[in-house]
Amino acid sequence: MKYNEIRRKSREVTIGNRKIGGMNPIAIQSMTNTDTLDAAKTVAQIKAMEESGCDIVRVSVPTLEAADTILKIKEAGIRIPIVADIHFDYKIALRCAELGFDKIRINPGNIGDDDRVKAVCDACRTRGIPIRIGVNSGSLEKHILAKYGAPTPEALCESGLYHAALLEKFDFVDTVISIKASTVPDMIRANRLLAAACPYPLHLGVTEAGGGDRGMIKSAVGIGAMLCDGIGDTLRVSLTDDPVLEVDAAKKILRAVGIEGQCGMDIVSCPTCSRTKIDLIPLVKRFEAAVAEAGLEDVPVKVALMGCVVNGPGEAREADIGIAGGKGEAVLFRHGEIIEKIPEELVIERLIKEIRLLKDGMNK
Repeated sequence: MKYNEIRRKSREVTIGNRKIGGMNPIAIQSMTNTDTLDAAKTVAQIKAMEESGCDIVRVSVPTLEAADTILKIKEAGIRIPIVADIHFDYKIALRCAELGFDKIRINPGNIGDDDRVKAVCDACRTRGIPIRIGVNSGSLEKHILAKYGAPTPEALCESGLYHAALLEKFDFVDTVISIKASTVPDMIRANRLLAAACPYPLHLGVTEAGGGDRGMIKSAVGIGAMLCDGIGDTLRVSLTDDPVLEVDAAKKILRAVGIEGQCGMDIVSCPTCSRTKIDLIPLVKRFEAAVAEAGLEDVPVKVALMGCVVNGPGEAREADIGIAGGKGEAVLFRHGEIIEKIPEELVIERLIKEIRLLKDGMNK
């Protein structure tokens, strides 16, 4: 089944030159971890994320002075939308709207009385700037926490809807909602509840996921589960690491889920067993490295590297191109049909050649 056939229908929101929600592609986000006042380092990091495939970047804006950094970011020729991350101070939100940030991240309930919320809504509406509500398990309102006794999925969902209602009170609906938890099952349950309760586009993520494999696995399970449900319009993989790695991880999750037009290359390979006669494990690693070196990772093709003829032909039948190994050689398949036998040492070279031909055919 194609992803758009199961995808939740949400409102469309425009963030700078990017649209999310509706049937628009799922946007990959990340966030700078530089000192925002250091414009040079902040710009350099954003450029690195942009080059790695980031669609939207968020910048922490703790002070009015930090808001001014947006002028230098724009002057540097950054193409992707910039989101201002703001807590508590509505004056900073107003300043960020005035300076030209593409989206404001704020919790309306944290910035004061109705007059302040209205002022932010009016400023953003006038300039066509959407607002992202960001709720996590450590930021629940006292009345909601008292009601549920803990940051349960139901509490997280109610908090998101509570903040959205504060904006709706002033006829502001250009809203994106994010509810995150560091516990993966809570994140999944909360987003399922929210998806059923409102029409707004949802930003996915597992907050405070950690670093390395731990953070990647938690994010993949949480975000991946939502995407498999058809839920989610934009996402961030939160890692205790270089933000560029967050972008790379997000792309890997989209590829694993197999969302059309965003998954890039899907490499299928068997875990090997005693039937395997070709040296498949190092072969797959060399193939992945060769694909990256050739800049072919984003080519939307399925490539199968199978260790023997038991499962090989079946998997290769579903792939655009693939091999099934034998002793010192492999059989090359194209859409399930045998093309030729090739020596083991030429497998990678031959596969890369076939992928280039498929890519050229797509570009005609």
